[in-house]
Amino acid sequence: MSNIELIIEERAASIGKFLVGRLLPFRQKRMVGPFIFIDHMGPVRMSERENFDVLPHPHIGLSTLTFLFEGSIMHRDSLGNELEIRPGAVNWMTAGKGIVHSERTPEYLRYSEKEMHGLQIWVALPKELEQMEPEFFHLDGSQIPSWADAYTQFKLIAGEAFGRKSPVPVYSKLYMLEIKSKIRQHIKIGNELYGESGLYILEGSIESEGNTYLPKQILIAKDSTLCEFVMEANTSIYIFGGEPFPEERFIDWNFVGSSKEIISVAKEKWIAQSFPKIKGDENEFVPYPSSIRK
Repeated sequence: MSNIELIIEERAASIGKFLVGRLLPFRQKRMVGPFIFIDHMGPVRMSERENFDVLPHPHIGLSTLTFLFEGSIMHRDSLGNELEIRPGAVNWMTAGKGIVHSERTPEYLRYSEKEMHGLQIWVALPKELEQMEPEFFHLDGSQIPSWADAYTQFKLIAGEAFGRKSPVPVYSKLYMLEIKSKIRQHIKIGNELYGESGLYILEGSIESEGNTYLPKQILIAKDSTLCEFVMEANTSIYIFGGEPFPEERFIDWNFVGSSKEIISVAKEKWIAQSFPKIKGDENEFVPYPSSIRK
């Protein structure tokens, strides 16, 4: 019997003027462990007249994880952080009770051709930490735990697995792994995983019990401890998951919470523009979408 419970295909979604491939949430699977939202950005090539500009917008009840394969994003937030995100780095922002941030093409790239490709991920916070003070953490690619054998490269982007722990300050038991294979080979890592598990194929392909799976898909495992498959040569995958929460999570626009009341308060606060502002980026913002206003 196959260990694949569900296959989720990317679905087109708009974030302003930029199209992404949405993977989570999905109607049949709202979360994988504490992971509640995953967008695949690009790959896209932009002209000297096009830029990536996500205006100031709020979050509560989650941590965001930005991981780029190509391109560059200037992150600014209401804590006063201003930092360029480059490929291979981990940008981890914990919203807690509320934070505002913007994401834009850096000024030095705005009038040249550029590329954008990466993952944007939300990880829900445990109920007891939903109202914690917001935090920001950045990890250069060289600081990510990495190891390899003759034909396989591993990175532990966040969380704990394989007896290793990433420096990223996560607040629940989770993992996000990068695995790259140079050759066609059999991979068996179920004894290193726990909780719920999903596998995202970035490039190449994998085989499981006679079936071949291609990029732009997440494969959800029935049992993470049975994680076993064949990676084709020159394949890159990302495995994410962890222990699920006992309570349901609600999601409304950029807000995540264990109760609708928490989200309702945040929504009205954003509509009233009483969230903290981003220094130097106070004049623009993303309005709460009228199509989901209740």
